[in-house]
Amino acid sequence: MLHVGKYLGVILDSRLTWSKHVDAEARKAQNSLWACRRACGGVWGLRLRVVRWLYVSVIRPTVTFASLVWWPRCQSARVKEKLSSIQRLACLGITGAMRTTPIGAMEAFLCLPPLELVVLSEARSAAHRLWSLGSWSYLHPRRGHSSVLMRLQQSDPIYNMGVDVTGPTFNFESKYRVTILKREVWIKGPGAPPEIKGLVWFKNGSKMKAGTGDGVYGQYVKRRLSISLGRYATVFQAEIYAIMACVYEIQVLDRPEKLLSICSDSQAALKSLEATKTTYVYLLVQQCQNTLNDISTRYVMGLYWVPGHAGI
Repeated sequence: MLHVGKYLGVILDSRLTWSKHVDAEARKAQNSLWACRRACGGVWGLRLRVVRWLYVSVIRPTVTFASLVWWPRCQSARVKEKLSSIQRLACLGITGAMRTTPIGAMEAFLCLPPLELVVLSEARSAAHRLWSLGSWSYLHPRRGHSSVLMRLQQSDPIYNMGVDVTGPTFNFESKYRVTILKREVWIKGPGAPPEIKGLVWFKNGSKMKAGTGDGVYGQYVKRRLSISLGRYATVFQAEIYAIMACVYEIQVLDRPEKLLSICSDSQAALKSLEATKTTYVYLLVQQCQNTLNDISTRYVMGLYWVPGHAGI
């Protein structure tokens, strides 16, 4: 006799077979899909792309919830068949196809991978995220659900790299100033606006097929830098790193001026540095905030938004 309990939305049994949990989530998904089917038809009701969005963004995540612990169950034929029935019902509702249409053809037409592969993908993503945050347990790395991380890291060396994320952070004592100037201020006349004083630095991050990189220019010190960040960095990371590069150059030059201005064309980067609380943020942003606070003890630091490359 199996003893069953529920914890954090996951149904547990004494043997950890996960059958009760999979059955419950499958029923829940099917009920939601039938509710959607009653709201649409071949020529009336919800648009087909809306039904696809409901399935991918609302219904499918309820099925893959906590997949990190129960993904090994997807290896059984019974669970594969149950997951396939959920996706088949969704595909019929999205396409309006006949009941005899093969599910493989509908999945290929809608670019929907088999649901058991989506479950495994979510489990891999969760395992890598927890490992990167230092929250992964190595109690049984080769057995059960924990083996997903070892398999992932063996499949490609890139998964042995950490990710640039951290938990909730706070920046209550910001010593620098972030100002989003209006576009009209920059186009009034040549050069930088009067609000920008002292040593002025411009920076930019970009990404192309060859990779991601930064450009840094010190207007008065005539200092130019080009920094390659490889293939995997995002444009946002490049923008943040370019600001840190400006700060490092200012520290190396050790100029007597006390007013410093860094101009960036990325409002996303500036607003992330200005934020007091961030619930889920790049670790690089936290490092940049600390770097700016450190140098602001010696200089009056201001970060300004510049539209494109105006003023250079």
